[in-house]
Amino acid sequence: MAGTEQEPAYLTFSFRVKGATSGKHLVALGNATNTVWNYVIQEIIDEFLTKRKEVGRPRLRWRVSRGPRRSLGWVPFTNQDVEISGSIALFRGRKIRLWKHREIEGRFKSGNFSQDARGCWYCNIVCEIERQTTNRTHVVGIDLGHKTAAKSADGLELPQARFYRDLEDKLAEAQRRDRKRQVQTIHAKIANRRKDALHKFSRAVVNRSGAVFVGNISSTWQIASGAAKATHDVSWAMLRNFLKYKSDHAGVAFAQVNEAFTTQACSECFALSGPQGREGLAVRQWVCSDCGAVQARDRNAALNIARLGCETLGLKGPGSRVL
Repeated sequence: MAGTEQEPAYLTFSFRVKGATSGKHLVALGNATNTVWNYVIQEIIDEFLTKRKEVGRPRLRWRVSRGPRRSLGWVPFTNQDVEISGSIALFRGRKIRLWKHREIEGRFKSGNFSQDARGCWYCNIVCEIERQTTNRTHVVGIDLGHKTAAKSADGLELPQARFYRDLEDKLAEAQRRDRKRQVQTIHAKIANRRKDALHKFSRAVVNRSGAVFVGNISSTWQIASGAAKATHDVSWAMLRNFLKYKSDHAGVAFAQVNEAFTTQACSECFALSGPQGREGLAVRQWVCSDCGAVQARDRNAALNIARLGCETLGLKGPGSRVL
């Protein structure tokens, strides 16, 4: 969608650090960062008291450098502290090698070295990039669910998420045998598969759209209703976040809409003639009793979400595909 000149966007590039030697050096820097961070927090007494009152706890959780409940390592830096040359980051005179899988774009602003649960370090670089614009007029509504993790009315589909459940047996065996390193590796593999699938789906959606709308399905309600494992596995919040920031960078309109009754309402005549209640969850296709239109459950909901999103932003409906 074409628009007026806007502020620059920011993009973070993340590269894994090579070598155990660099990791040991970063651990030492992370411990020093924790000390400084804790000192600064304690100095800001007014802010500390306010936050303590907000969370209703006698003390806040400090950053811990050692022990079973230690904080993951984190070393912030500015653009004056690090110089990137090829696959090497020169950090205050020390060379740190990176697995650089893509070129850095934009103006280097700041960043940090961060550690994951396995002890692997990553270099995250925040860059200022120009915000893009698009003249695409295609409107995409996305219905989120369990049978299909996400589906748009124009045919894009993210299959049922089984990132955790596909490796559940291996994870359980590793936990029974107390193989901590293997457990961490399996958890990392699950998270990486999930992020890869959500990145690919969200990129495919944004690359073809002028406006993207997604339902505000409640993960909390789904968990309370007994679908906790499936809900955690699909990670709707992560998908919505990916769609939001990618749309922002590409100049694509994005909004979350109230998805109430989008499954029941016919996308042709808007009559509430679709399946209702728990017993209607298994109904994947139905015929509207008012207009006779045959509706596929997920596609119908996605069309309704697109229509509601257009109404929210004052755009023309998805039927005309003109914004």
